[in-house]
Amino acid sequence: MMNFQIRKFYYGDIPDSNSGGDPIDAGSEIPPLGGGGAWPLWEVFIRSKQGLDHKHVGSLKAADAQMAIENARDVYTRRMEGVSIWVVESKYIHASNPDEAESLYDPANDKVYRHPTFYDLPDEVKHM
Repeated sequence: MMNFQIRKFYYGDIPDSNSGGDPIDAGSEIPPLGGGGAWPLWEVFIRSKQGLDHKHVGSLKAADAQMAIENARDVYTRRMEGVSIWVVESKYIHASNPDEAESLYDPANDKVYRHPTFYDLPDEVKHM
């Protein structure tokens, strides 16, 4: 009997051992949701129109990146709301701690030149 693995990489995947889900052995089935082989959580970002930025719209569980994109399309763009979908496995997102926000953002308050109140705008400049 011949053993081999099929490994898919999609645009944007990080080629490491856990990127885009686990490798799929030929003849193996996708693990069921819940239980021991739980699917990873993916964060979904949608760009509504060309030229705009991607916005976080929610999360979903999927076996790999392709399934996450397909599920995101079905769940978050049912009414043709998007032109682009990004999915990122949640374990690759690192965020600041909200409890440390004061010490993280406090140094910016010492630089008054960064605040728009420091500048006098001419009357000809509108909507600023």
